[in-house]
This record gives sequence, C-alpha cells and structure tokens, in this order.
Amino acid sequence: MTSRVVFISALLLLWCHCRHVLGSGDSGTGIVPSPDRSADGADLLSVGTMVDTHSAMLRQGNTDECDIVMNLSAADRCAFVKATPDCSMEDSFINYLKMAFCLLPPNLTPLTITLCIIWLLILFIVLGLTASKFFCPNLSAISSSLRLTHNVAGVTFLALGNGAPDVFSATVAFSRPHTAGLAIGALFGAGIFVTTVVAGSVSLVKPFTVASRPFLRDVIFYMAAVFWTFIILYRGTISLGETLGYMGLYVVYVVTVIVSAYIYSHQKHSATRSSVQSSTHAPELQTSESDQAPLLSNGSIQQGYDSEYRPLLPYCESTSSILLNSLNPVDSRTWRRKTWRWRTVKILKMPLEVLLLLTVPVVDPDKEDRNWRRPLNCLHLITAPLVCVLTFSSGEYGLYLIEGQFPVWALTLLFGLFLSAIVFLTTSNDQPPAYHLVFSLLGFLVSAMWISAAASEVVSILHMLGVVLSLSNNLLGLTLLAWGNSIGDCFSDITIARQGYPRMALSACFGGIIFNMLIGVGIGCLIQMFNNEPVVTLEPEGLLTWVLAGSLGLSLVFSFILVPLRCFHLGRAYGIFLLLFYAVFLLVALLTEFGFIHT
Repeated sequence: MTSRVVFISALLLLWCHCRHVLGSGDSGTGIVPSPDRSADGADLLSVGTMVDTHSAMLRQGNTDECDIVMNLSAADRCAFVKATPDCSMEDSFINYLKMAFCLLPPNLTPLTITLCIIWLLILFIVLGLTASKFFCPNLSAISSSLRLTHNVAGVTFLALGNGAPDVFSATVAFSRPHTAGLAIGALFGAGIFVTTVVAGSVSLVKPFTVASRPFLRDVIFYMAAVFWTFIILYRGTISLGETLGYMGLYVVYVVTVIVSAYIYSHQKHSATRSSVQSSTHAPELQTSESDQAPLLSNGSIQQGYDSEYRPLLPYCESTSSILLNSLNPVDSRTWRRKTWRWRTVKILKMPLEVLLLLTVPVVDPDKEDRNWRRPLNCLHLITAPLVCVLTFSSGEYGLYLIEGQFPVWALTLLFGLFLSAIVFLTTSNDQPPAYHLVFSLLGFLVSAMWISAAASEVVSILHMLGVVLSLSNNLLGLTLLAWGNSIGDCFSDITIARQGYPRMALSACFGGIIFNMLIGVGIGCLIQMFNNEPVVTLEPEGLLTWVLAGSLGLSLVFSFILVPLRCFHLGRAYGIFLLLFYAVFLLVALLTEFGFIHT
C-alpha cells in the first residue's frame, strides 16, 4: 500500500509539472513558425534562434546541450533532438527523447510521458524480480561453493545481491557525464530514505536494542564515505588514485567486519572453553554419553520416517513435463492461500517471470538436486549467451557483422546449440552433472546483464523526464530512482523486524548502502575514466546537491549521537522522529528544486 501511495504522489507531481512546463514552453519562447519550411521541417528563423539559445546556454556553463530543447517551440523540438548529439541516448535501446518529441504530435506529449512512466514502473519490477529470484540465489550458490564464512559473504556477495539495482543504476549513471546527478541523488536519497524511513519503520514495528559495536562501526564508515563523497563533489574532480582509494575504503570496511567477527568468536570460544574446564571430568563424560544417545535415536527415527514415506515405485517425469513445470512461476498450493490482490499482481508479473526463467539458470544448493532441470538448463545454454550478446552495450556488438556478412548473434546461437546438444546427450534428468556449478556462474552473469540493461533504461527515462519537465537529475534521483530501488528493501526489512529480527533488519539498512555508495560510484568513475579522460569532472547541480549531502550527514550525526544517548534502544518515539526528519528533508528538497529556497 505504501509503495502505491508513493508512486501515485510522484506521478501527480510529475503530471502537474509536465502541464506547466509544456504549456510555458510552447507560449513563452517567442519563436513563431514560418510558413516557408525547409525539407527537414525547420525554418531559418527557428534554426538561428536555436543556435543563439544554444550558445547562450553554453556560455552559462550548461554541459548538457539537450536541456535547451524546452526553450524551443513545440514544432522545432523534434528536429533539434534529431540533430543534437547529446540527445542520441546511445547507451539505451530506446531514444526516449525522440519518443517524447517525435513519436506523437506535440499536444500528446503528456501521453507519451505517461507511457514512459508506466514503462519505468515495469523496469523497476524487472530489477526487483531479477535481483531477488535469480541474482541473489546464484550468488548464494557461488558463496556456498567457495565455502565463504557468513561475515565475508554478507559484506560481499549478499551486499551485492541486495543492492544490485542501486549499484547498477549508480554505475550506469556515473559512467555518463550528463547523468551523474542521478547517481548522486539516488545514492544520497536512498541513504536518507533507508536510514530514516526504513530504520524508523523498524523501530515503530518492533522496538529493540541494537548491538552497540556493529552499529557504531557501520555508522562511522558510512559517515566517512559520505564525507569523502562531499569532498569529491566540492572539488569537482576525481582522479584514478582517488577512485581506487574510494573503493579501497570498502575493502577496509570488509576487513574490519571480518577481524571484529573473528575476535568476537575467539573471545566467545575462550569463555566457553574456560567454563567447560572449570567443571569436573566425570560429569563431562556423563554429559557426552547422554548427549549421544538421543542423537542416535533421533537419527534412527528420521531414517525410519524417510523409509516409511518413500514411494514404492519410482516416478519418472518426462522431459517435456519437466520443461513445462520449470517454466510455471505459480505454485498451486501458494496460489490457493493468497488473496485476490496477490493473484492479480502475480498474473501481471507472470510474463516477466517466464522470460527470466527462460534465460537465467538458477542453482539452489539447499535442494537435493540443486535445482537441476535438464531440458531447461540445456535451453539456457542457448538463450543465456544470446541475452548477454544482445544486452551488452545495447546490442551494438550482437548486431555486428563478421566480415560484413555473418552477425555475431547468429554465431552465438550456433555455439549455444552445440553446447546444449552435448549437455543434453551426456546428462540425465535425475542426477545433476559434476559441473553444475558452472550454471550458477552463467546465471550470475546473465542476471547481471538483465539488471544492467534495465538500469540503463531507467537512467535514460529519468534523463528524459528531467529534460522534458525541467527537473534536475538530483531531484529525480532522490525521489523516483531512490524510491523505486529502496521500496523492496523497506518492505523486506519491516517483515524481518515483525518476525522478531529487528537487529538483522537494521544491519541490512546500513551495510547495504555503504556498499552501494563506494562500489557504485567507484566503478562508474572507472568506466568514465576508461572511456574518456584519466580525471573525471563532477559538476554539482546547484544547491540541491548540498541539501542532499547535508541532510544525509545530519541524519548520520543524529544516529551517532542520539542512539548511544538512548543506551542503544530504538523505540517508537525515535522512529517517529526519523520519519518526521525525512518529511522535513523532502519538503526542503522540493522547495529548493522549485526555487523557493535559493542562494
């Protein structure tokens, strides 16, 4: 319910601002179309005005040439978008600016924007589904196969799985010079949302006492990351060494978590061993013998139970039925228990789930067969490489013609067919092969490609909305992008708290956003350095950037001071305070964006 209220309010805000901007853009430009048109539909007066406006914007320091499209008349916007390189959107599959200004007549531009917003919500669903049902399980299988400890897996693979939409969105946004504000707004906005709304909701649902040392450790490292980001934005540049140091801060955080966990476990083991040694030797033998007897009896009982309920005749499922059942995303028992609202949402998501099931293999180490589905896994060897080729760099390399004749995607298809035939002929339906772990690596890669492609489309749509509605990337990042990526984490953390694990929910709040900021910004800057120059220039988008950074820093300072003063007990009063803090921040951010608060 909360997610629907958030998105409906966001849509109303964008719709009202859309009508205001589009109306003023058509009447306030002072450009009168001439009856004498050239072949491409632009008259000489409009072209001259476009050049003058473009030069004026560049003199003011605006690096995104596409932003001036709203200063033109509605009849000239399509020609400007087609002729301006900044409006090309080469990193996405769809040029949303051309869709907004060229697909439909100018008076129907609000309809185009509405369709793009609906597509944006679908992309958020794709991000959530891919991360939760495909990306995270494969990461869990990889970490189990590598025999990583829970602490190492939690701050590396689990953090990447939980923050995959945020990390990929930030990486894509930071890798483009004109959308870095989206990443800043999303990372800072999500940080404020998680540390206030999510943490406050957890405190309201289940008042509890936090673990003091882990809480202070996470808050201190997050404050250091925010302060470093603030320094980078204030200087306006970041070099390769600073980027590596920025990412190295997360390595220090991981090492700190591992060392502190090791020290804690060593102290606990020493205390347990000393308590055991203080007891006499005879009771120790008696206790060990008494402990072993129930263990043997329980084991025999379990074996008898399994043998009693084992089917008399083995059931062999056909290959076709295995394939059909594997592609069915609905469990009949779960379906009967759920409400009609859940069923409606499930029906709407079914096409996306079937598409992901067709292309992404999933290995589950908790199952006896590790989720081995022979016909579907053989089909994955065909579809998964195709997805990787056609989604990487918006399909640029997949459509490349070898020697000008044979496309790369066709070669990938033939290679996949060859591998699929070999696996199908050398395996059985009942027993997974010894190399089944390779499918988890393939599933990790394909799900990452799906998330990256969806994140690229999300960033492009938000860039288009910023241009059309004359909204800054920071505002779109801290609202739509931050809400879309954090709503799922909010509900999952609240559910965990209701089940009686509020400490785990709060740890997830802080641990994930540290990873998102340091790794997302670091990788994005590295990609931009690789594509352009060794030094990345970051241009803060006005006062709103400093409002974001200051609000996030202030919320962390409040947590660092008030929680220890309350003896690390988070109650309902503190939860209400955090929710009110976010409401005040959002109000100040909106007033700053629309010019009511200015320098």
